[in-house]
Amino acid sequence: MHILDNLPENLADCRYCSQVSKANGEDPIGSAPQIDYWLIVEVPQPWPITMATDNPAISQIFPLIKKLIFRRGVIVRPIAIAPDPDYSAPGFTRVLYYSRPAKQFAKYLKEEYLVPEALTIELVLGLLNRLLGKKNPVKSFATYQQETQHIREMLVCTHTQVDLACGRFGTPIYRQLRKQFGQSHVRVWQSTHFGGHQFAPTLIDLPTGQFWGHLESGLLTHLMQRSGDQRQLALCYRGWAGVNKFEQMAERAVWQQEGWDWFNCPRTVKTTSKGLTGIKKLAYPILKIIPIKLLQLWLDRWTKGATWVNMSVSYETSSGTGIYKVTVKEKDEIISAGSSATEANQTIKLKPVKQYQIVHSVKIV
Repeated sequence: MHILDNLPENLADCRYCSQVSKANGEDPIGSAPQIDYWLIVEVPQPWPITMATDNPAISQIFPLIKKLIFRRGVIVRPIAIAPDPDYSAPGFTRVLYYSRPAKQFAKYLKEEYLVPEALTIELVLGLLNRLLGKKNPVKSFATYQQETQHIREMLVCTHTQVDLACGRFGTPIYRQLRKQFGQSHVRVWQSTHFGGHQFAPTLIDLPTGQFWGHLESGLLTHLMQRSGDQRQLALCYRGWAGVNKFEQMAERAVWQQEGWDWFNCPRTVKTTSKGLTGIKKLAYPILKIIPIKLLQLWLDRWTKGATWVNMSVSYETSSGTGIYKVTVKEKDEIISAGSSATEANQTIKLKPVKQYQIVHSVKIV
């Protein structure tokens, strides 16, 4: 059954936030977090919402992640995946670690380890301490490293404890992907929450780093094979983790023009100007040129309410380099829901969400 079948006329009567979002045509683009490093670890279910603080091992990770953000402006995304009987090894934990190779890139670089369970936290802390500048903290784990750079990892959020929509709509999509596409070069995992439950079912495609949402069964073959008319998946694309909110909108616009090969092109997006007012209009051009990453992360957040953004998309292909100039402009607002109702008779909370449109996208080189 299509998830919108029998949708009540009064959307506030819906229980699931993703039903409201999709019914009202909310565009998910720009909802993917920008990520420098991924830390993905097998953790058996169930996954209580308090696992980050209540689990003694996991709670050691987050102080280091905060230190990386606030001292170096480095964004590390921790995600747990459920062990799988076909992928996992009893007594061992799989750790997937992805890193951004350069400012302009197409794929994150992958390291994978299969370590004894007792050594898991030591390895994870070692990977984080390496980012903090400590010398060779994971050298002793070389024997546990796996050669799996050829494997595509699909992470589907089924974390019901965070939002009911992820379990209700993520689980069927996970099962279909697992059955239909779980092969020697593709692994499909159930994962903990990574944001955007109003776009459930939602997933991450690695090593390329695309976030997807509002997925439907009939679109999965196009997504997995990267074939067919890419316009069919435009409103399922949450964005590429290599760039920020508005830059994800520009990157999607170029993908729509270039086709599926775009995801294999090393690329980057640079914001050149923003439509701002008051002190933000005066300060932004000055602060933008200061090469401090933490400052730039803060600046992106401070100016997220811009009414328009001009960007330059640079990329490489086998035949040379190219540049697109793209402008995004605020369009209107729609009504959506930030989270699902936790009780059957609970009224879902609705909220206005800004929408944007591409008003200019031209290839200049």
